[in-house]
Amino acid sequence: MLKEFRDFILRGNVVDLAVGIVIGAAFGALVTSFVTNILTPLLGLVGVPNPSELSFSAGSATVSYGLFLNALISFLLIAAAIFFFVVKPMNAMTARLRPAEVATTKPCPHCATDIPISATRCPNCTSQLT
Repeated sequence: MLKEFRDFILRGNVVDLAVGIVIGAAFGALVTSFVTNILTPLLGLVGVPNPSELSFSAGSATVSYGLFLNALISFLLIAAAIFFFVVKPMNAMTARLRPAEVATTKPCPHCATDIPISATRCPNCTSQLT
């Protein structure tokens, strides 16, 4: 039983997933720190109040919606970084590695049905093809 567990843990994709989660958490903390400690205070230079200080009172409760704005900015920056540095390069790489698609059908000139390229007669309208 322990051997099976060891084999499972040492399987490549489990280790890769664990490393990805740790790096993702560290990256998230880094971006959150950047937004909280650098970006939002710098907004004060252009006259925008620091979002982390924005709040309102509803009865005896204080709603700090500025903290939510900081979290939203962090999320958008993380999503943009993942999109531009992971998703776009992976899509470009898979597009380059994917073989070009070769057409296997053509439209029948008489009934516009898709038929195999090598067909000499349309199976739908039975027209002779040239």
